[in-house]
Formats: sequence, C-alpha cells, structure tokens
Amino acid sequence: EGHSDADVLIHSVIDAILGALGKGDIGKLFPDTDPAYQGKSGKALLELMFARLDAGPFSMVNLDATIIAQQPRLAPYLTEMCKNLGNWLHGRPSKINIKAKTHERIGSLGRGEGIAAMAVVLIERDGDDNG
Repeated sequence: EGHSDADVLIHSVIDAILGALGKGDIGKLFPDTDPAYQGKSGKALLELMFARLDAGPFSMVNLDATIIAQQPRLAPYLTEMCKNLGNWLHGRPSKINIKAKTHERIGSLGRGEGIAAMAVVLIERDGDDNG
C-alpha cells in the first residue's frame, strides 16, 4: 500500500539521488497530500524528478541498493532489475548493484507485513576532474 505505486526500491533511489544533490526527499518533491501523484508509477516519479531538478550536469557514478523482504524471493529478478533501473537512470547496469535480504523472520518485515529498501548513490559533476 502506498500513495503512488509504492515501489519501495525506486522510492529509495529517488531519495538517494535527492540526498546526494541536497534537494530534500521524495515527500518534499512529491507530497502524499497531492492527488496528482496518487497511483503514479515509480518510473514516472523518477522521470518527473529528473525533469524538475535544476541541479546542473551530473552523472551517476554508482548506485547500491538493498531490498529487505521476507517474500517474495527476489534473487531471480535482480539482474533484470539492475538492467531496468540502469536504463531508467540513463546509466549502465554495471553501475548498479541491488541486493535482496530477508529480515530473518524478525519483526513486521520478517512476518512479511512489508518491504523496505535503502539506497545510496554517488554522483559527480560532469567535466569535474576534481571530484
């Protein structure tokens, strides 16, 4: 359940990109009080984020994400997820690492009552040899 499509991976990626740029978080950019985002896909929010950012010419160096879910087992889908996310981020899938972990049956995540994701992204300003 969620305001948009509740794609926890893409939402965490959006938060990671916004954080790396110092531009707040997904709730600031796409408030859940705005019905315009109700049911929007994570991919659509990702595209809207890129269209709205006036952050200058940046490139993604890499992205590392972890999905925590007791079920479903995500291992068979991780390669395809990296490929899709790489395409949506205008990067190469080789720059993207997605891991899936269970919560060892502990707490609400371990009981399968939800899914969580965390992501970190490293970006660099295009043409900046000094990092």
